Formats: sequence, C-alpha cells, structure tokens
Amino acid sequence: MPHHHPPRRDRTWPATAVLAGLVAGSVAAAAQLALWWLTSVPLLATLLRDARLTAAIAMGVSVLAPVPAWRGDVWLLATLIHFALSIAYAVPVSLLAGRQRAGVELLAGAGYGALIYGVNLYGFTTLFPWFSASRGGVTLLTHLVFGSVLVGVCRWCARHSGPAA
Repeated sequence: MPHHHPPRRDRTWPATAVLAGLVAGSVAAAAQLALWWLTSVPLLATLLRDARLTAAIAMGVSVLAPVPAWRGDVWLLATLIHFALSIAYAVPVSLLAGRQRAGVELLAGAGYGALIYGVNLYGFTTLFPWFSASRGGVTLLTHLVFGSVLVGVCRWCARHSGPAA
C-alpha cells in the first residue's frame, strides 16, 4: 500500500507560526506607529508607555513609573513578550490557513485580530489592569492589521510549502 505524505505545511506549522508571528507582529507595530502619527499621538511617549505596560507583565508594576523614561531591560522584555504572544496567536492560524478563498480568510483574519484585541485589552486586564490605558481605535485597528497579515503570511507559506517529498 503506498504511503500518503501529508502536505508539508502540516509538518512545518511551527516554522510557519514563528515566521507569521514575527512578520505580523512587526507589521502591526509599524501600523500602530503610523496610526499614532496620523492621529497626532505623541509617538515616543506612547511607545515607551506601552513598553512599560507590556514589561510589567513579567517585571511587576514597579516598571509602570515613567521615570526613567528609557530602560533597556524594559524595552527588551516588552519586545520579547510582544513577539512571543504574536507567535502564540499564530499557531492556530498556521494550522488552518489556506483552506478557504483568500478574501474570506483575510476577513476572518481581521476578525481574529478583533478577538485578540478583546482578549488582550479586556480579558488580560483582569490580571493586568494597567492595559486598559491602551484601549481605543488605534489599538483595535492595529489588531485587525495583525490578524489579516497573520493569515496572509500563513497562506503564503501554505502555498509555497508544496507537497512533502
């Protein structure tokens, strides 16, 4: 009986999740900066605030104080948390993407981004109430971008993985 090989994406979903998480996390961060700029939000102050909000997950509330404004350990930890969450959120998408029409999946990706917004900015705030400071239209749009890019990268990986050898 011939052995059936599953599509490569089934075996490479961890790599797809990492790539998609890193790309979507980067594009979403760039989109957020652009949206802050377009809406006249003070870029550096808001970026440093959000880094403190994120780093406080692991470092505790003492890093929420705005002085000193710049701390390398806070910035590094916030970046690691951001990308770890981006990769974690990419896992289910990496297993499912590429099964529907592109438009349907990209729209579903935006919906997934909205769901992540709810989890991050309302669910996580039960444990980390300081995140409520980041709620708003810009953050929601950023999450929609994240979800759509995530699906797009996962679809690209699925199309380019080809059948297993």
